[in-house]
Amino acid sequence: MNTTKLMAAFIVMVLIGAPSLSFARAKVGSDGDYSNGSWNGGVPGSIGSRGSRTFDQNGANPIQQSTTPQPAPARQHSFLQHSRLIAGLAAGATGSWIGLMLFEATDSSAQTNDASEPADVTETTAEASSSAWILLLLLLLAAGAIFYFLKVQRRSLPDFAGITGRNAANDNLPTRRSATTRHDISIDSITAADKAAFQQLLLDVQRAWSKQDLIELRQFVTAEMLNYFSAALADNTSQDIENHVDDVVLLRAEILEAWTEQATHYVTAGLRWSARDYNVSLTKQRGEPGYVVEGNDETPTESGEAWTFMRSSDGKWLLSAIQQ
Repeated sequence: MNTTKLMAAFIVMVLIGAPSLSFARAKVGSDGDYSNGSWNGGVPGSIGSRGSRTFDQNGANPIQQSTTPQPAPARQHSFLQHSRLIAGLAAGATGSWIGLMLFEATDSSAQTNDASEPADVTETTAEASSSAWILLLLLLLAAGAIFYFLKVQRRSLPDFAGITGRNAANDNLPTRRSATTRHDISIDSITAADKAAFQQLLLDVQRAWSKQDLIELRQFVTAEMLNYFSAALADNTSQDIENHVDDVVLLRAEILEAWTEQATHYVTAGLRWSARDYNVSLTKQRGEPGYVVEGNDETPTESGEAWTFMRSSDGKWLLSAIQQ
């Protein structure tokens, strides 16, 4: 009897614990995070917004921080989740099995402790009860099998009742349009003036960043990018360091993508430049040991990133995203 009860209790614990275990596994890795890579000593990972293409793959590292909502992945449901009836039948069958084991264990104990009742009567009663439980279990399983083959496995046929032909020329229904209308633009349509503006933005942003000047940065970047720069500068200050990017020289530029959304133009360009990129200590003076914390304040190094610029119909180009 003790063994039977332990088996029944174990089954109940498995049935209760299985959903909790599945939920725990589903939460692993659900919190978003960004890589340890940084831009100019502070801005983490790939940041900003690229309109409807924010999370598209374009050859550079995907955007990891953005105010653009990320599309939720499609959830996959198990068979029992798709069919509540099957889940209920399975639970009923399991409960019947557990009840059968407990009933037989209790009945066996009664046979041992009650000596006044004839043995043949007790055995007959136990056999009849066991047969009833088994019959109920079989009926539940049969009902589940019938439902599965008739309702799930059978393909549903399309219903063409009431469908009649129509003349498309007489159809004046309005066309339904998506919320975001995106049009690709030929890369060749990007003018020399646009490219010159991108090069100038590279120089202006690096200069304002090196001066730790958020008021100047505001002229060259979107509000979202300004928030990232501000947080990065504050983080550097908390670590008593300051990043400098001096003598920036653009080495190569390539237009990767160009498109419009509503009245906004977007261009993503692959930029490569050389500069003296280094971090200095805020607690030391120039020339003191340990003043240069990281990098080299004398030797230029090369860097490359994908920058996305945006411009409204009546505005100027602004930096809206950086991809490592």
